[in-house]
Amino acid sequence: MKKFREWFSIQLAKHPGQIVLLSILLFNIVFFIISALIISNLSLEGTEEMGFFEAAFYTITMILDAGCIQFVVADIGKTGTAVAIVCLVIILIGMVSFTGAVIGYVTNYISNFIENANAGSRKLRLSNHLIILNWNTRASEIINDLLYCKKKQKVVVLADSRKKEILKEIDERLTDTIRRENQALKERFRTERGFFRKRFRFAREHLKNNITVIVREGDVYSSKQLFDIAIEEARAVVILGNDINNTVCQYGNRERMEENNKGNAQTIKTLMQVSDITSADYSADSQKIIVEISDDWTWELVNRIIKYKQVKGKCNIIPVRVNQILGQILSQFSLMPELNLVYKELFSNKGATFYVADKAVKDDSAFIGEYLKTHRHAIPLTSMQTDGKNRFYFSSGNERDIERTGDIPESKYTVKLNRNYWIERKNVIILGHNSKIKDIMQGFCAFRSEWNYKNSDDEILRIIVIDEADSLEKMNYYKEYPFVIETVAAGVYDEELICSTIERFVDANAEDTSILILSDGSTMNDNIDAKALVNLVYVQDIISAKKNANPDFDLESIDVIVEIIDPKHHDIVSSYSVNNVVISNRYISKMITQIGEKEAIFDFYTDILTYDTEEAESFESKEVYTKKVSTFFEELPEECTEGELIRAVWNASVSNDIPKEKQNPTVVLGYVKPGGRITLFEGDQWNRKVKLEKNDKIIVFTNH
Repeated sequence: MKKFREWFSIQLAKHPGQIVLLSILLFNIVFFIISALIISNLSLEGTEEMGFFEAAFYTITMILDAGCIQFVVADIGKTGTAVAIVCLVIILIGMVSFTGAVIGYVTNYISNFIENANAGSRKLRLSNHLIILNWNTRASEIINDLLYCKKKQKVVVLADSRKKEILKEIDERLTDTIRRENQALKERFRTERGFFRKRFRFAREHLKNNITVIVREGDVYSSKQLFDIAIEEARAVVILGNDINNTVCQYGNRERMEENNKGNAQTIKTLMQVSDITSADYSADSQKIIVEISDDWTWELVNRIIKYKQVKGKCNIIPVRVNQILGQILSQFSLMPELNLVYKELFSNKGATFYVADKAVKDDSAFIGEYLKTHRHAIPLTSMQTDGKNRFYFSSGNERDIERTGDIPESKYTVKLNRNYWIERKNVIILGHNSKIKDIMQGFCAFRSEWNYKNSDDEILRIIVIDEADSLEKMNYYKEYPFVIETVAAGVYDEELICSTIERFVDANAEDTSILILSDGSTMNDNIDAKALVNLVYVQDIISAKKNANPDFDLESIDVIVEIIDPKHHDIVSSYSVNNVVISNRYISKMITQIGEKEAIFDFYTDILTYDTEEAESFESKEVYTKKVSTFFEELPEECTEGELIRAVWNASVSNDIPKEKQNPTVVLGYVKPGGRITLFEGDQWNRKVKLEKNDKIIVFTNH
């Protein structure tokens, strides 16, 4: 009954007109059947016996033509007033059901009913669904990532306006993803033999739309409307910040942005209302409230609300600092561009993914060593204590693989690690700015504090910034960052100055250079990503000119990382042969989607995005790195299976020959080939071979 109520509630919200029409049809069918049964049973004994179907025919005839009553009475027999009364009642009811006046009334009722249903004034009978409050550029990405979940998903969106536009945006996003994924699947099956085999595999593995989305316009501060979308039964509630682009005129846009950066009172108001409901006794247990935060003022107030309203086992409030996370991600991508390709998969529900399991582990190294002796489908990473529970984190293609055991073949395969490994100096050019620029610089500071050369005047990090004069002035020309060696004031139209600065910096540094092109999200929607795309053209021209002048020029020596905000510009950037297109909003959306499924994963994300501080006595936090095979190993490893490589690197990193305080426990997650061809280990680790070459990079999870 509960499932039927949920199904009926969804259909009523999405197709109210069809439900009303079906109800009218059912009512008339039931009425005809009952009337026919009564008439067929009124026949006198000894007169003509009337069957049910003939009685049904008479019923319909009388309703459509009241004059037929005399023939019905004559056929049944002279039964007195009873049959006449019954026939008259049937006629009256039939006339009431079909007369123009009542039809007009019913039509008016149907119109009001549909209008109310579309307006979202009826309560939804749902449970275990995801609720999104407000709408911004990240919202459709949250829904999109649910496509990769194994189970069917139910999503309810409550926004103050733009219902039709939101539905259109969701439909376009889901349709595009399904088309891309299924096209890639067809290409993968193209080389396989057997027409029917390919068809069967495609039918089994192709991506389908498993998401039911209901969008309602309303007031996110209204407790009635929150109860109408069954917030007390939701598994997770996501509170998003509203986009201000195109909501005000161009002249008021900057003022509104500056005000929004000071704090978001709307987010606080919404959280107070939501937490009051979800912390109550009548709400479901283990609900998650995920709150987007982009400023310190909102962060402080949200943490106060957590102290007052968070109830253990009832509701868990998870604040997500959007700018800080994106700043850390963009800085890491600038230092190790291949991480963009790695995180695209690991942060999603597709392919190799991070999973968490409740396990009490006293010694990570001992547990990992024993785990690798009996498991061949998942990769153990680290343990953390969150919310008073001991949890262990894994990388795997499927959550079920974590507990899946198997025989491990005996192997004498070994590798030699470079004990004195140190990351080479990083050279970065930043083009433009965005609202996350301070957080990006903090990410660079954290990397520098862990990896800067000890007892040396040389810097591990060298950065130049090319930006508009007023933006440089706001950042005080980056004087507080010792690794920023130069700032150049240049607008998007100063092509010659931009290009000459980039060429000079690239030519002066023998090491590889990363160019980070930022997109300003504070502009009007029509101008979103415009400056970033122009800067991309400038950079691509420089790379093409160097290749034409010197055919031996190594294209891998310049990594271009382009941040875009609107996913629709992805194809434009990709057409310039740029592997590292960073749709910044998509990473936050992927995180929010996974947190909605398993909240303990958030603490893990926080740790891997944060480097150790200068005050840390040892390397405590663990991160994902891409390291050059030529410098990470003392000798180039021979060809082996994935399982052999994982275990050989692990054993070498925790060897008894190394003092425990100097060990850097290292787990291999995969590798990257030149050109951005990435392989992340998932499934049976003894099914695939690995052949590493000196220009490859190995993907590792380690503390340094």
